[in-house]
Amino acid sequence: MDYSSQPRNIDILLARYGDSHQDHTNEIIHFVCIPLIVFSLLGILWAIHPVVAVAVTLGSLYYYTKLSRGFAIGMGVMSAVMLGILALMPAMTVLPVSIAVFVVSWIGQFIGHKIEGKKPSFFDDLRFLLIGPLFVLSFLYRRFKLAY
Repeated sequence: MDYSSQPRNIDILLARYGDSHQDHTNEIIHFVCIPLIVFSLLGILWAIHPVVAVAVTLGSLYYYTKLSRGFAIGMGVMSAVMLGILALMPAMTVLPVSIAVFVVSWIGQFIGHKIEGKKPSFFDDLRFLLIGPLFVLSFLYRRFKLAY
């Protein structure tokens, strides 16, 4: 049996995620809000303790590696930059900034889905909370013709 023509799990997940992200305005909102949500979530975890933020990052990178080494590398770079920014921020600002960014970004996400007329994908499958960042990254990868 030829498995090379079988779609990869990551391709199936991205296609399913993309089903509720067809509207151009919703896509733009996601391109801005998803990275901000990731950053703010890491910030909230960082405020608990930097080791917690790093541990969650490593756990997500393990999952991403199972889906796609190329995406895992991209997410690793993005996560390292975000963790570096958090490390440079004054400690007393990390939590309030992160909470504010988190709330505003999720409001943006729900506005995008209202425009789209479809509910967020993670309502059906919580894995899509981790696929959202890959959906955004996939546009960058395709633009620069990078394999994932």
